[in-house]
Amino acid sequence: MEQKNIVATIYLKNGQAVSGMRDDSPLDYDVIQLARLYNDSGVDKIIVFDLSDDDDEHEKNINTIKNINRNVELKVCAGGNINRMEDIKKFIYAGCLQVVVNGAKPNSMELAEEASKRFGKDRILVSVDNVDFIFKHRSKMQENFHEVLVLNHLRFDAVENITDVPYVVYFDSCDYDKIVEVLKHENTRGVAGAFIDDPGTDIMELKTTLSRAGIKMDNFEPALRWQDLKKNPDGLIPVIVQDYRTDEVLMLAYMNEEAFRTTISIGKMTYYSRSRRELWTKGMTSGHIQYVKSLTADCDFDTILAKVSQVGVACHTGSMSCFFNEIVKKEYMEKNPLKVFEDVYHIILDRKEHPKEGSYTNYLFDKGLDKILKKVGEEATEIVIAAKNPDPEEIKYEISDFLYHIMVLMAEKGVTWEEITQELSQR
Repeated sequence: MEQKNIVATIYLKNGQAVSGMRDDSPLDYDVIQLARLYNDSGVDKIIVFDLSDDDDEHEKNINTIKNINRNVELKVCAGGNINRMEDIKKFIYAGCLQVVVNGAKPNSMELAEEASKRFGKDRILVSVDNVDFIFKHRSKMQENFHEVLVLNHLRFDAVENITDVPYVVYFDSCDYDKIVEVLKHENTRGVAGAFIDDPGTDIMELKTTLSRAGIKMDNFEPALRWQDLKKNPDGLIPVIVQDYRTDEVLMLAYMNEEAFRTTISIGKMTYYSRSRRELWTKGMTSGHIQYVKSLTADCDFDTILAKVSQVGVACHTGSMSCFFNEIVKKEYMEKNPLKVFEDVYHIILDRKEHPKEGSYTNYLFDKGLDKILKKVGEEATEIVIAAKNPDPEEIKYEISDFLYHIMVLMAEKGVTWEEITQELSQR
């Protein structure tokens, strides 16, 4: 059986998350906070619906979608207010891997055909409330759509009888038996609904329950058992906790067998407190939850390295990391490429926000986009000339100059390294 997806939905009105397609009452959660929660809690995909009424609101929602994509690693799809090919392009250029056309609109198939030819059918989805669209275009479904979003779960049988295109089924409520029945169908790719969108839903617990019912889910299946690990004299394993994005070491704690199993089951770091002699899931009282990204044993199988998404801070003192009491420190030159790029980029951003007299970076910003583009072009030409030179040192300096000016251009246009690396990772 193919792995099934748990799909969360975000509805956008004026750049803010609202309750539903026909309910624009604002949610208590900030939209980026909500997207990050889905990203960390075990959701497999986010679908964002743009509920805008005009072009200005449409642009505002697209900017919000772009910001969502900057903050999550999940596959993000978007739809809503698509009237022309340009609207599909805007969603894709905002970082969405897929775009959803509305099957109720008369020109949806025409747009889908054009978009699937340009971007590939794997990036095009269609949402339907009934089977009219699918029945009318059944001969074209397979070549133009990656997936169908069935907005009414009562229609999924009819959809399956007409097309072989896989589908995601929306449920009004959490009818567990019906969800299991639907997920057992071969063409069902996943489920969505308000119960999944609810921030209080424990997605990992839902996945564990569905796994027990024979549904293949993307949840943690440990390659090592507790018995495979070497415990200390107290029967515990030390756990080093690291931020999965920055690699910053956050804290050290201990696990017993119950903590180990609980961590894997719920996807949140759970430890054994040696002082209180009890289990504790990090953040259950403070809100500073650690969502599991990976667990790795060391060469001796006696220590675990946990990479986590840290909500808030890791240390009880209010510090991001527990490791802040410096003992000795030797200055060194940072050579990690990503760290160097980020550091230089942030210096450029700081110059933009806080101009410094005599700064060449500020000179470029003051002269404007045309000057920046001219320098990028000049530096690109210098790379070509240097590449013809047998001395390899020259090209090193020219590439460095080029990358610096590219970063000035990125800052001028509001593009981040995360967006660039995200785009590269999708290719």
